[in-house]
Amino acid sequence: MPHHTTPDPAPSLEAVVDGLMDDLCTDLKRLAAIPSIAFPGFSPEPVLQARDLLVALLREAGVTEIGELNLPRTAPVITAHVPPPTPNAPTVLLYAHYDVQPPGDEHLWDSPPFAPTDVDGGIRARGIADDKANVMVHLGALRAFGGRPPVGLTLVFEGQEEYGSAFDDYPPTDPAAFACDAMVIADTGNLRPGTPTLVTALRGTVEVLVEVRTLDAAVHSGSYGGAAPDALLVLLKALGTLHDLHGDVAVAGLRREPWPGNALDEAEFRELAGVRADLPLFGTGGLGERLWSGPALTVVGLDAPSVERGASAVVPHARAKLNLRVHPRQDPKEAQDALVRHLRRLRPFGIPLTVTPGETGPGYEAATDGPAYRAARTALRRAWGSDPFLAATGGSVPLVNGLAAAAPQAEVLLFGAEDNLCNLHGPNERVLLRELRAAVLAEAAFFAEYAAGHRPGGTA
Repeated sequence: MPHHTTPDPAPSLEAVVDGLMDDLCTDLKRLAAIPSIAFPGFSPEPVLQARDLLVALLREAGVTEIGELNLPRTAPVITAHVPPPTPNAPTVLLYAHYDVQPPGDEHLWDSPPFAPTDVDGGIRARGIADDKANVMVHLGALRAFGGRPPVGLTLVFEGQEEYGSAFDDYPPTDPAAFACDAMVIADTGNLRPGTPTLVTALRGTVEVLVEVRTLDAAVHSGSYGGAAPDALLVLLKALGTLHDLHGDVAVAGLRREPWPGNALDEAEFRELAGVRADLPLFGTGGLGERLWSGPALTVVGLDAPSVERGASAVVPHARAKLNLRVHPRQDPKEAQDALVRHLRRLRPFGIPLTVTPGETGPGYEAATDGPAYRAARTALRRAWGSDPFLAATGGSVPLVNGLAAAAPQAEVLLFGAEDNLCNLHGPNERVLLRELRAAVLAEAAFFAEYAAGHRPGGTA
């Protein structure tokens, strides 16, 4: 009788991803060693070097349709396409950015920021978490299928996200280039290491400048103080009206609702924010409400004499820059108008304020009941071993609204390899290898789950 052998079963997706990790980490270190800072005053050459490396890595992964979008005063946006394997397969847009924040004070780093360094369970470097690990998540998921995933892909790697650019508003002007059924925006991460997190909402942002001038010039505080109006005191009295006794924002017209999803507990938040144990937190209500579904108003800049150089004089001029974060569904212009109206109605000590509206950025809230979210929940559960949290972030990802406007029927998923302890934008930024591995597995599993749901006879 002929001898029949049973073919070896195909390796699991977990085994495939595990086999990719060494090369992924090597390529991540290559990318993180490039100081791709797209800020004024920094050389553009490293940004172009990072672009070239990514284009090469895409080609090595089997991608043949690679293009570039060049907009005025904007670093190149890499675009790439992988056709769907069948007419019924969905298309997924993958976004990440390859530029990074400046390193800041390099003396605060335990190793040079652009010399990727192995640390306990991870890698340390500027931009390693925000957002180069997430670039590698997309490449890793592509490699997991040998460059032929069960879905079509549109890849968008931005080169000037951290500073901001014309690309934020570009997608709706060319919707065909961003057409998709779902998108994975990999510029976020988990509430904490090991806790899979889908970010479903982003607060909007508003800037306002408030200014007061009371005198032609500073005058002697002994000779004129007590009657001459002090501009700094006028400004401080105005700023004091922005919050109530509990620290809640006291500006009428700003939307606030209870947060229905998961949130950090107070001990975790205190550790993350570095709040002293003997001090209270600002505001009332749940942390999710204070951080995500309600307003936050911060004085981010103040022009006044410094303590070291302060003279015995009545201050003639003072100004403050205010940053307001608003409910994901509130129109930021409406919120800005409410803050401007509040300030202009004030006349501290009878003195009017000059209030100048600044930039605004919309928030975003995703619908979470579609087939892509169902597939993502299953995929994240598989990768991390527990049900994903639905959370929000007070930070802004301006491009999300542009992409959502370009593909209004697409489901928007935000997850990635970062975590709240990774020190993004700070010294000693790091990514954990177990988070990177889980994010790659989650994205690859999402491709498979989402594709299965779109096959004839599959569950939608």
